[in-house]
Amino acid sequence: MNTFQNKVAVITGGNSGIGYATAADFIAKGAQVVITGRNEASVKEAAEKLGVAATGIVSDQGKLGSIDALVSEVKAKFGKIDVLFLNAGVAAFSPVASATEEHYDAIMDLNVKGVYFTAQKFLPILNDGGSVIFNTSVNASLAMANSSVYAASKAAVLAINKVLAFELASRRIRVNAVSPGPIATPLYGKLGLSQQEVDGFGSALGQKILVGRFGQAEEIAKTVTFLASADGGFINGTEITADGGLTVNGVL
Repeated sequence: MNTFQNKVAVITGGNSGIGYATAADFIAKGAQVVITGRNEASVKEAAEKLGVAATGIVSDQGKLGSIDALVSEVKAKFGKIDVLFLNAGVAAFSPVASATEEHYDAIMDLNVKGVYFTAQKFLPILNDGGSVIFNTSVNASLAMANSSVYAASKAAVLAINKVLAFELASRRIRVNAVSPGPIATPLYGKLGLSQQEVDGFGSALGQKILVGRFGQAEEIAKTVTFLASADGGFINGTEITADGGLTVNGVL
């Protein structure tokens, strides 16, 4: 299936989890893909696994100079792009009562400022008729303890999503967001939790998800490639929630 034949997709944070799964799905559908990440070894390994259709570029979304260098490198190699999946971000948690300025800045710099300026700086090389997709989260609308800054960062991106869709309509560029629920990715291992704590958290949360399980990164990937494709051509300026029914479960 060559849905994206002769198309170029850029995926930030494409070296693992949802980003990697999405890169693989775009490639399977004919695209050339650029993946980014902050860890050189991880980016190189991911690009090698994805094959010749993948280009790995080390880039730090929290630094505007690094974003500029990324755009310049992509432009030099491909000229223009067709899809921008803004997936990179960080998740960290703290009660409001003890949250520090460092905690706030670390999340907001990556999840809002970095995302905002990555989108801005890619606009000149994004083809008319292309697609921008933000990776947000159900946390933007759920009141989960200790997630105030993370939730605020994702809510901010949802607001940007709507405004950017309006501003890019004249270029026929569609802008949408996908908001995953709990997904089985390496993220949970990066939160400082033991495997036992991760398993316990997953078991408790899984009971509240109507489909009875965590989602898979590949399932979110297919949502992203659908939004970027002609099949999603009448979807613009909105959010698709992919959470297995978590946010509509008012019973458990």
